[in-house]
Amino acid sequence: MPSLPALMTEITITQPGGPEVLQARQAPLPEPGPGQLLVKVEAAGVNRPDVLQRRGLYPMPPGVTPTPGLEIAGEVVALGEGAQGFSVGNPVCGLTDGGGYAQYVVLPASQTLLRPRGMDAIHAAAIPETFFTVWANLFMMGRAKAGETLLVHGGTSGIGSTALMLAKEMGLHAISTDGGPEKGAAAVQLGAEFSIDYRTHAFVPEAMRWTSGRGVDLILDIMGAGYFEQNLAALAKDGRLLLIGFMAGDVVDKFSLLPIMLKRLTVTGSTMRARSTEEKAAIARELHALVWPALSAGRCVPHVHQVFDLDQAADAHRLMESRSHIGKIVLKV
Repeated sequence: MPSLPALMTEITITQPGGPEVLQARQAPLPEPGPGQLLVKVEAAGVNRPDVLQRRGLYPMPPGVTPTPGLEIAGEVVALGEGAQGFSVGNPVCGLTDGGGYAQYVVLPASQTLLRPRGMDAIHAAAIPETFFTVWANLFMMGRAKAGETLLVHGGTSGIGSTALMLAKEMGLHAISTDGGPEKGAAAVQLGAEFSIDYRTHAFVPEAMRWTSGRGVDLILDIMGAGYFEQNLAALAKDGRLLLIGFMAGDVVDKFSLLPIMLKRLTVTGSTMRARSTEEKAAIARELHALVWPALSAGRCVPHVHQVFDLDQAADAHRLMESRSHIGKIVLKV
């Protein structure tokens, strides 16, 4: 058992607001409860839900640490009662319930996975939040299968880049909407068959042209209300619209239900935070069985745009909010 300090550094949200409210402080080391692991954090991923939480728009559930950070990679240093499948010293990555912006974090063993073979902590920390989210929505809820067509909004975002890589790995045909030629080229490298520059082209005609007028089978959407009616128009019969964000608003003033009925469309929405530990464990098991072999073989590895030190969390959030990055942003602890 390694010798553990009494205190650690963590990043706290001093009050809802801009990036400057993220401040480092000393805090007691957390203790793993039943079924939990204590992990010494080497790297933590930065995600848009962290930004929403910082603004006061995505609060943690009662009883969960208010420290941000939903994904980490590090080394197991202690096990809570009943925690199975791991030993002290294991290199892991996992989906936290919060608290990742810190030197140590507790997380359920069921949401933790041994790092893919040969992968460093920086890239491993960029996996859990987006891979859990994309897998749950696109493949579990959306029932995506090989040969189907997919439109990803924001193909170079953390979510979008993950979706394009996994779609290619699983045999889907994908396109994406992206802001400008540089991001479009990056999306194609990630797995899109082509990219639609939303600044100059409406995506519905482009999606219909690509599918010879049929429409796409699936749309993974981080935009929300601003794209809702266009999304319905771009879907094929029996198409599925998978809502996982609302960067363009969360309220649709009014729309016709007719396209949903005539085309037998399915509209789903979910957040990862609201899922139970059991639901997250089920996602982890599928990822381990179906995606970890690809990661261990060097495929679907996250593109890390920039790495910041833990005490530069505010700068990492500024980059996230600029929307100029491609792929993932990671904090090095």
